Amino acid sequence: MQERADEMDAHHEAGIKAFPAKTARLGNQPLAPKLVGGVKVFELTSSVFEWETKPGKTVKAWGYNDQVPGPQIRVREGDRVRIILHNKLEESTSIHFHGLEVPNDQDGVPYITQPPVKPGASYTYEFTVPNSGSHMYHSHHNAAIQVGNGLLGAFLVEPRDKSSEPKADVDYTMIINDGAHGYTLNGKDFPATEPIVCERGQTVRIRFMNEGMMIHPMHLHGMHMTVIAKDGWPQPMPWKCDTINVAPGERWDVLVKATNPGTWAFHCHILPHAESAHGMFGMVTALVVK
Repeated sequence: MQERADEMDAHHEAGIKAFPAKTARLGNQPLAPKLVGGVKVFELTSSVFEWETKPGKTVKAWGYNDQVPGPQIRVREGDRVRIILHNKLEESTSIHFHGLEVPNDQDGVPYITQPPVKPGASYTYEFTVPNSGSHMYHSHHNAAIQVGNGLLGAFLVEPRDKSSEPKADVDYTMIINDGAHGYTLNGKDFPATEPIVCERGQTVRIRFMNEGMMIHPMHLHGMHMTVIAKDGWPQPMPWKCDTINVAPGERWDVLVKATNPGTWAFHCHILPHAESAHGMFGMVTALVVK
């Protein structure tokens, strides 16, 4: 019995000691626009490439600009934006701007609002950004496969009037997925997930986004979260929790006042998404309060 316990403990310890493990390339990297006649222009190329989810584990990804999640697009309410999609997949695709109240012909659903974007073709979306908040963009064509393989990203919109916007020292987007690459946070599998790091006394804003097909109750140890927004819309009465259910398609914004120093576990509380006899994996990271 002791030998079995020691073997199990060794697996757990090795995973913890490896965190945060380095992998080739990160996703969710900010994409700077080109300014053309007052329009912010972003170019996205959908393609298939190799993606390392944790050391030694490489998967075939379908993503934008060779990263999973795709580049983070950050604009301001009222901006005029142009998103040019170049399709290098072997099948058609599209982009849906999830949560943005765009004109109908910019909604990105083949045969409802636009033709599919064929392999080798390009397609241009253009609109004035209508509503602020934490939103997403992703494929809306063969979506269970395309989004599950990585065709997704964050679309963050700052409000035109920032006077009521909560102040945060750290602003972190956490994209949850449970597709072909397993249980991932920002395209990575523990111990290759990215810790959220702050100083004691700072305020951390976390933007949860679920691009998967399952609900994920995200649980923070050591400190509570104050929920300030749902799907980009401010909560009329912010409320506190330590676990928040993030359903497919949902976005939740929370604030954490980092009062408790230390390294704190942060994970999905559906335990088979986060831990096994061989240690922690999947949807696990940490909030590090220095």
